[in-house]
Amino acid sequence: MCGRVAQHQGPVEYGSMLKIDWTKNLSRDLPNTPPHYNGAPGQDYLIARSHPETGDTTLDLIRWGLLPSWAKDQKIAWKLINARAETVATAPAFKKAFAKRRCLVPVDGFYEWKKVGKEKRPYLIGMATGEPFTLAGLWENWKDPASGEWVRTFTIITTDANELVRELHDRMPVVIGADDRDRWLNGDDPQELLKPHRGTCR
Repeated sequence: MCGRVAQHQGPVEYGSMLKIDWTKNLSRDLPNTPPHYNGAPGQDYLIARSHPETGDTTLDLIRWGLLPSWAKDQKIAWKLINARAETVATAPAFKKAFAKRRCLVPVDGFYEWKKVGKEKRPYLIGMATGEPFTLAGLWENWKDPASGEWVRTFTIITTDANELVRELHDRMPVVIGADDRDRWLNGDDPQELLKPHRGTCR
């Protein structure tokens, strides 16, 4: 699973990586969020999505922990912080979002833990270059039946761990490389992108 991420840069930095043109909507305020150095589910994160009308990539604040449209309450979100790549296209909680609401989660790293003696030590895993990168995600709209408020949430997709991460855990988040980001957001069949990262990590 992926239960902690580092997202400590701002919308300008991540927007530059994602080639987002903020000048197209000067009336729109930049998303404002504190940095997450050890970010946990239940908090808001900067998420890149494709605008349904213009096709432009936008960066928005969305809560980590997916709420399917049919959820009765918000408790289920804690069970849906991750989606398995092997079943994401068919699982009831994720299949609609996989077809229509894919997103990218820009991060500076993600955490895994290794048991050493009686304690678990955290390891921050990132690119060897130190540059931010993007994880595959899905987002959803959910209407709170009590308040009528619309809540947007997301999940991070995981796959088998690569050689590096396997020393810590048997799963890892799916990393979407720069050349595949548009295909992940807008392509008709992005299933083959859901595989372990083969680049250089540290």
